Amino acid sequence: MSENEIKIPKHYRKIESKHPKVAQLHKELADAAYAEGPLDAKTAHLIQLAAAAGIRSEGAVHSHARRALEAGATEAELRHAVILLTTTLGFPAVAAAMDWLNDLI
Repeated sequence: MSENEIKIPKHYRKIESKHPKVAQLHKELADAAYAEGPLDAKTAHLIQLAAAAGIRSEGAVHSHARRALEAGATEAELRHAVILLTTTLGFPAVAAAMDWLNDLI
């Protein structure tokens, strides 16, 4: 899936258009964080998917699931990354994250 094929939420595009400097700095910070270590993009997005589930951010779950898929993750890997959180976050948080994953896959 190319960047052009990724459906970026309207609210994010609106933030980008109204606050381009902030959006650019956010992108640069993300790029720097990815470049800092040895993890590949797929693993990084699976970790961020888990964190997104932990903070119950539907938008971030969608975003990192999409990007993990783009980086080569499978549907099974996305689901496993979330189900592993059951004993850490609890079933309600995992059920919500699974529902958000179902929006994409």
